[in-house]
Amino acid sequence: MGTEVIEPQSIRNVTIVGDPEETARVVHRLTRRFAETGSDAAATVRWTTDRVDHTIRLTELSSHAPIATLERSIRVADGVVAVMNAAARRAPRLETILRVADDHQVARLCLVTGLDHPAADFDRCVRTIADTHGAVPLTVQIPHGIGTRFEGVVDLVPMGALEPMGVEFYGGYWTVAERWYRSLVTTVMEQDGDLGPREIAPEQLYDRVRCLTHVGDAAPVLCDPAPWSDIGPFLDAIIRYLPSPLHVCQPEHALDY
Repeated sequence: MGTEVIEPQSIRNVTIVGDPEETARVVHRLTRRFAETGSDAAATVRWTTDRVDHTIRLTELSSHAPIATLERSIRVADGVVAVMNAAARRAPRLETILRVADDHQVARLCLVTGLDHPAADFDRCVRTIADTHGAVPLTVQIPHGIGTRFEGVVDLVPMGALEPMGVEFYGGYWTVAERWYRSLVTTVMEQDGDLGPREIAPEQLYDRVRCLTHVGDAAPVLCDPAPWSDIGPFLDAIIRYLPSPLHVCQPEHALDY
């Protein structure tokens, strides 16, 4: 039987870290639909983004693990997804995880869950990320509504292509999305945020967010769409923003492997 050859650039080794119940739910939803192989320790998901096939290897890490274990696991990770619950007032361990990732310049995404909970507060999650470590939070997705009014997720980067239909579908909420979009453009492109969604190609934003994430200067913020829509955009974000093994060049990685 032949051995499958996988291009290293198409691989994403991702450590999903947070409360065990939260991370288990996220991984279960991914593996239930998309995993080809799996075990108790890791799962492999095949996913196609921008017409290129990718392999995503997922590993769970409990935020309840000893601090020394958390630090070592994060330090050698290619990329980290920090799972945040929008209804939680404080998450000291999560703040520690973000600080460790910042100290070692590990690329990370932040996935906000529980947006349909009555006590959910998305803005508080963004402020927590901003206050906890040096990386700038980049809200590449925002919730459409919050709490009992949560209706799904708005992906800000491709807003230009959605604009005519989006204005009709989202109604007055489109104005809120435009405001978040302009803030993203101002932060990422380092230029006037008055540029509209149709004036910047999504590829430009993807590339700039990816560069800032790889060097640890930014942490893209994503929204868990459950229970409303598909988790596919989350996989797209992992592929677009987190590094492949070829792009991980921290000295710790070379020493620990």
